[in-house]
Amino acid sequence: MDRGKSISVAVTGASGAPYALRLLANLLPVYERIFVMISGAGRVVLATETGLQLPKAPRVIEEKLAELLGCEPGKLEVVSEDNWMSPVASGSSAPRQMVVCPCSTGTLSAIACGASDNIIERAADVVLKEKGQLILVPRETPMSVIHLENQLQLARAGATILPASPGFYQNPESVEDLVDFVVARILDHLGVEQKLVARWGYNSQPD
Repeated sequence: MDRGKSISVAVTGASGAPYALRLLANLLPVYERIFVMISGAGRVVLATETGLQLPKAPRVIEEKLAELLGCEPGKLEVVSEDNWMSPVASGSSAPRQMVVCPCSTGTLSAIACGASDNIIERAADVVLKEKGQLILVPRETPMSVIHLENQLQLARAGATILPASPGFYQNPESVEDLVDFVVARILDHLGVEQKLVARWGYNSQPD
């Protein structure tokens, strides 16, 4: 597998589950393989905010996500929190790009200090040490000095801090429009062509 054709996506216990699902839907046509990691708290948030009930079993999660997103089997590979044999845990095989969306402040803190206590933290640590692209989408307000210092430390280490803070200059008409705004910014940073939000200064509208 060409690492350039794969990506890792982690979902943690911060508010913003709709961002994660919308992001996955827009990554599927672009990447050959998507490694998905969902924390226990992430499953709770998915159920609370989207109604999507996911068990712990990776295979069952893969089936549910594939059905929801309409993708072929094998495109999404769900990695359990303790699967240290997954490609995402090794610098020699992990994808060069990773997005944590949404990113809880607890996960952000663990990544900032290099804890690597679960597969999400380890995968993020690998991307940083291999000089890959790590995008963190925190969803918290207000932020304490601790939160801000952790983000600054990660930004200095090469991560992109992309808060889930939608803009309103596109005149959004629905919650979906607000979700698309944030997802569009993530896609832009990944270098993925998107038509979710029109470019500033252009008259063309998204399809």
